[in-house]
Amino acid sequence: MSNNRVENARPASGRRKLRTLLLQSDNRCCADCNAPDPKWASANIGVFICLKCCGVHRSLGTHISKVLSVALDDWSEDEIDAMMEVGGNASANSIYEAYIPEGVTKPGPDADHDQRSKFIRAKYEFQEFLKPSLRIVSGKSSIGSSSAKSCADSFRSTSSTQRTEGMVEFIGMLKVKVIKGTNLAIRDIKSSDPYVILTLGQQTVQTSIARSNLNPVWNEEYMLSVPEHYGQMKVKVFDYDTFSADDIMGEADVDLQSLITSAIAFGDAGMFGDMQIGKWLQSDDNALIEDSPVNIIDGKVKQMIALKLQNVESGELDLELEWIPLDQ
Repeated sequence: MSNNRVENARPASGRRKLRTLLLQSDNRCCADCNAPDPKWASANIGVFICLKCCGVHRSLGTHISKVLSVALDDWSEDEIDAMMEVGGNASANSIYEAYIPEGVTKPGPDADHDQRSKFIRAKYEFQEFLKPSLRIVSGKSSIGSSSAKSCADSFRSTSSTQRTEGMVEFIGMLKVKVIKGTNLAIRDIKSSDPYVILTLGQQTVQTSIARSNLNPVWNEEYMLSVPEHYGQMKVKVFDYDTFSADDIMGEADVDLQSLITSAIAFGDAGMFGDMQIGKWLQSDDNALIEDSPVNIIDGKVKQMIALKLQNVESGELDLELEWIPLDQ
């Protein structure tokens, strides 16, 4: 298997385990603010969290909290086993919230971003609510790592503070919908088995494989955290091969500046009607097929992008981007 590929197979038994764990009563609310119906999890800490708390967790860095979507992301068996070992929110909070001092209030579902950030950093990064003799040491990990180290494996008696090197600050989240490919390049005898890889900073996600299809329709959505220094999102299309390295089928860079700067400038998009607020212009220096406007649609900031894949004989790719503020 090529090093360019990302494992995305999650056995059915693993999915059932995760769903069963999520159905436990203590896991039906966010571990950090008690908001109902959490759809995210920290795989290495072992807790289920809501979207608002998810943004703070991502800002801690993956060496402290590795965040995954319960429904959208692909989980490795190790990550699912780590969640099962911890047992969910009640078990983890019995450790991370063992001693909350007087004067410290746990945020509620309606808490603002600053309140969440202060509490979550104190809870996991600085570990201020543990038993005095206990520290949980988490090794550095990358987004693409296939293993997750749970807090149940990580207890260490130490007076030192937890390391914070490698932390990345995030300014928001990006929902990317990979819609379809058109006239993709042939890499097998008569067709190809294409899949798409998206990379932003240290984060990488992969679509499913479209078997024997040069005009695949994916309509798959993925969430990426946007770091403060975000740069371009890298898009690559590959042909899956069982017994040899996967062949490249084109690539493109997506400039996020028009989307993000427009979204931040307008603030709460829900206050505005449908309108255009920005545009990424097509030029010889980018892969755009046509100008790509940034619009507020139903209170959301979205951008449709049609790309002509580069360094390949043919192929186009359609994406939809949506900006999600951390405090949404």
